[in-house]
Amino acid sequence: MLASSAIFRRQQFLIRSLGGHSSNIHRERMQAIKCVSGSALEADGQSILRAIVPTFDPFRYKGQAGKVAVIGGCREYTGAPYFAAISALKIGADLSHVFCTKDAAGVIKSYSPELIVHPVLEESYNIRDDEKSIISSKVLADVAKWMERFDCLVVGPGLGRDPFLLDCVSEIMKHARQLNIPIVVDGDGLFLVTNNLDLVSGYPLAVLTPNVNEYKRLVEKVLDCEINDQDAPEQLLSLARRVGGITILRKGKCDIISDGETVHVVSVFGSPRRCGGQGDILSGSVAIFSSWARQQNLATGDNLRGSPSNPMVVGSIAASTLLRKAASTAFGKKKRATLTTDIIECLGISLEEICPAS
Repeated sequence: MLASSAIFRRQQFLIRSLGGHSSNIHRERMQAIKCVSGSALEADGQSILRAIVPTFDPFRYKGQAGKVAVIGGCREYTGAPYFAAISALKIGADLSHVFCTKDAAGVIKSYSPELIVHPVLEESYNIRDDEKSIISSKVLADVAKWMERFDCLVVGPGLGRDPFLLDCVSEIMKHARQLNIPIVVDGDGLFLVTNNLDLVSGYPLAVLTPNVNEYKRLVEKVLDCEINDQDAPEQLLSLARRVGGITILRKGKCDIISDGETVHVVSVFGSPRRCGGQGDILSGSVAIFSSWARQQNLATGDNLRGSPSNPMVVGSIAASTLLRKAASTAFGKKKRATLTTDIIECLGISLEEICPAS
């Protein structure tokens, strides 16, 4: 679906002329048109999900449906890495790891026995200056010995901004690039990347998932300008190109996704409840769906007409679509009491409605 800002403005003028009273459905449609103004295409998320979600096969073995690792979790923030890691499992990943600080490990382990938790990260307060080089090498070695097993890394949920910890994570990201392992960057990982763009620049297997404020900082840093909501798709396209063709999923009323080549929008209605943690669900979901898209070697010219060929874009569209559906389902049940854990519990049933296991 193509739309332009001029068309949107004319439609808004007609609505005001007729009294400005429109139904909820009409208002949502107008919001969707505004979101896709410009050169963006509304993504067919459900068709993409059906194409990339693997079927059950009795000859498959543990790990073939996806192995995801989350790099994050410190003494202040333990919920975010759990949300990202457990979401990947709820969607269908076989194994989900969390690499976190020692202070966070016990707490995260207590949330679920399903997660494999590695208490290997360190913060500045816990080590002396003369130990930093040795400890940094040890941290990298502890993560690196697992790295080749993973289909995707999620970097940032609950990471915090301790300088030494961020330096260690930078080295982990560089190692992942050397091994061509996809990286989804969210939360404090975006703070790290915004201040060191070389970590992801030119890496086609990287996905950034910024919210409004994180996106604002990226635009100011890379494009040296303010956010332009009137031409949001074009600005995102330009931003993705300037960072070397990485995929950026701009979260908002509508999610806009670009890899510098195409722009796609997911505007299906989700939930008006904005409880913290939904972005962590999204990052874990992008990780597993992009892994499946890569495994399927999705060439959309042959499989999904009008959809992208980049598996990181495909995974982002799938994740955005499912999260919105799950959030809508959870809100329908809990209304104002909806929490992130409620949305996570709706991931499975929402995916089942689109892609029945049978």
